[in-house]
Amino acid sequence: MSHSPFALLLAAGLAAASCQVHAASGGGAFPASVPQGSLVVARVAPGSEVHYAGRSLRVSPAGDVALGVGRDATGAATVRVRAPDGRTDTIHIAVTPREWPAERVAGVPPKTVEPPRAVAERIQREQARVNAARTRDDARADFARGFDWPVRGRISGRFGNHRVYVVDGRDVPKSPHSGMDIAVAEGTPVKAPAAGIISFADPGLYLTGGTVLLDHGQGVSSNFLHLSRIDVKAGQHVRQGEVIGAVGSTGRATGPHLHWGVNWFEVRLDPLLLPGIGD
Repeated sequence: MSHSPFALLLAAGLAAASCQVHAASGGGAFPASVPQGSLVVARVAPGSEVHYAGRSLRVSPAGDVALGVGRDATGAATVRVRAPDGRTDTIHIAVTPREWPAERVAGVPPKTVEPPRAVAERIQREQARVNAARTRDDARADFARGFDWPVRGRISGRFGNHRVYVVDGRDVPKSPHSGMDIAVAEGTPVKAPAAGIISFADPGLYLTGGTVLLDHGQGVSSNFLHLSRIDVKAGQHVRQGEVIGAVGSTGRATGPHLHWGVNWFEVRLDPLLLPGIGD
């Protein structure tokens, strides 16, 4: 009988009845597959070394670890775990492809779709600030306690779908949608879906308007866009369910809604697949 480290990887959004599992050499159960855009949460022996996608991953004192499987990932996600006693285990998780239909969006200000050069440069500078906030990496594991909806309402835009903006009767293709849009009334309180530390807060970004990033530890973060009001500041620790701002329509928006995005570092993930959200 092998004594490889025990690890349990949970892929959010997979129904237990349809989730095939296989046994690792140490007897731990791993999902045989996860959908594109999934956050994978793991628990390994404290003090283990975990490697994935060219990264050495943080492991919390309790052994919690997280990794992200991107929208366009294919094949298998390969995770290597080295236990404190030096024994190793390699896990291969198949990535299930998804369909990505197109969403045509009309009614946004044309200057937010095809901005002039000076504005495009501003957008690049602002995005660089946001990207820098996403590099935060510490051993907190707020993500391991599960997530709740920041607001509840009609899903008006889904993660990963191709975005096509209609400008003066023309279709202008843009990048795939990076999060989930939830249509609710202006001023609706936005609550932290999980605990964390505010890593970015700015009320006036050109494309995303009122913008907040909430870091949940180990590179996992939520972003909340188009806010009409921001009630937190960078460096502040917030509890799950604490109000961080209010729904608005600032930036590139056709009406009041919350854009909720989730990242693992630079990898964009589907909020609907998070533990506690899609269950």
